[in-house]
Amino acid sequence: MKDEPEEAKLILHDALYLAYKSDNKKAITYTYDVMANLSFIRGQLENAEKLFRATMSYLLGGAMQQEDNAIIEISLKLATIYTAQNRQELAVAGFCISALEEKIEREKELSEDTLSVEEKASTHLLLGMCLNTYALYLLFSKQPSQAQRMYEEALQISEEVLGERHPQTIVLLSDLTTTLDAQGRSDEACVHAQRASDLARQVEHPELQVMLSNLASALMHRARYAQAEEIYQEALKRAKLKRVEVSVQHIREELAELSGKSRPLS
Repeated sequence: MKDEPEEAKLILHDALYLAYKSDNKKAITYTYDVMANLSFIRGQLENAEKLFRATMSYLLGGAMQQEDNAIIEISLKLATIYTAQNRQELAVAGFCISALEEKIEREKELSEDTLSVEEKASTHLLLGMCLNTYALYLLFSKQPSQAQRMYEEALQISEEVLGERHPQTIVLLSDLTTTLDAQGRSDEACVHAQRASDLARQVEHPELQVMLSNLASALMHRARYAQAEEIYQEALKRAKLKRVEVSVQHIREELAELSGKSRPLS
């Protein structure tokens, strides 16, 4: 949290040593998982993959089932790593969408005494995460129409379980606009992007600048240049205040593109 990853790494190695010394398998598994997430966040994907695999091995060795949500969450993170590494077959296998859908169908038959409403909702949300991540993979693979379907399913789950004003629901709604825009469906993209931006303002969403940028992009593609520039400038201001350099750079690039489109030909 203090943005001191090297110090965190050293402490985690101490924790892992103590866990092994006391032969505490639960502590070993937990520490591997935290170390894997730290490497993942830092973009150290090869190391993250090894650590996630070690975590999964310990979980399965402790009699946890392959379809357990904790295993599927790790599989999803591995799929994200494989996507970034362009290891497509491994990536697709890691999304576990079919397995989760089958699990949800089985859980419908279980009473609340056997499985609580909260546990069932957790599995639904995990499916939404898998659909969302798979949609990103499909966008990366230049398959926007397929990505759109994944986002729509993920959005429906998020709205049903979390509500339309939940931050994750708003992110999914905004992400859906990018798939529509990529297909040249800028009118539909604008409608969804406007709704996402309005909701983000209402709840003071921490990533409002992203929603605004997506809205401005859709407006630009509809040749509504003046309105697009105004919204891009607001998004840029917010990104600067939050010191989100990736967003700042992206918005500046979009503004440069907008300037080229809106400038009259000589």
